[in-house]
Amino acid sequence: MTLNNGKAGPSNFVWYELVTSDAKAAEAFYRGVVGWEADTQAGVTPGEPYTILKAGKVPVAGMMAMPKEFFTGGTKPGWIGYIGVDDVERFTKRVQEAGGKLHRPVREIPSVGSFSVVADPQGTVFVLFQPKEGAERPPEPPAGTPGYTSWHELHAVDGKSAFEFYSGMFGWKKTEAMDMGPMGVYQMFAADGPPIGGMMTAEDQANRPGWIYYFNVESAEAAAGRVKEKGGKVLMGPHEVPGGSWIVQGIDPQGAFFAVVGPK
Repeated sequence: MTLNNGKAGPSNFVWYELVTSDAKAAEAFYRGVVGWEADTQAGVTPGEPYTILKAGKVPVAGMMAMPKEFFTGGTKPGWIGYIGVDDVERFTKRVQEAGGKLHRPVREIPSVGSFSVVADPQGTVFVLFQPKEGAERPPEPPAGTPGYTSWHELHAVDGKSAFEFYSGMFGWKKTEAMDMGPMGVYQMFAADGPPIGGMMTAEDQANRPGWIYYFNVESAEAAAGRVKEKGGKVLMGPHEVPGGSWIVQGIDPQGAFFAVVGPK
């Protein structure tokens, strides 16, 4: 794994991973929709191959298939974000002390770093990741470069308390807030620089997606067409957002929420 765009260290998303029921089908879908290249290699766990998704030659995300029994009991395929920290053991304890849950204890990936799988107090899962000391990172690409992730959106049980948790944990700061009427307030946030995402109270609590990650594409309209052609479902868009970009939110054929952003 090579960390993708965004600043290294605490309070930034540094990697994205799709846990799915059919890795080959999901790979074909995202190659077609986002334009990623793919490279499958041995995974951390024997017998579980890991697919690296690349923007050009740069790794930007990963993907792995889980046994069918993993998805029983309400669990669905989905994207999970890795948040970089300087001490994964300490942050894992802090998450639990703040009311979150531990799903997978700290584990080391040789030559890469250490991680734990946790959930915020409202049940949204994410990964804490501490890179190996001295690990190299590719240079940060220009904003909007296709294939990279540029926005992180949390659909929470309660947006206000969710922001209190993440800001207290990672130092994220409020930026602009938008009143969305019956849907409540959309609170944008920054780590150390321009805004990197937004949080809101989910309108549909029964189908709350948690974190949605926005992947850059050259054309939102064309990407929406490819989502349908490749067997996915468009939930919203193309829809223009402040700043002039256009977004599309959808579900891939295996049931994972995702989004794309770019020019119309």
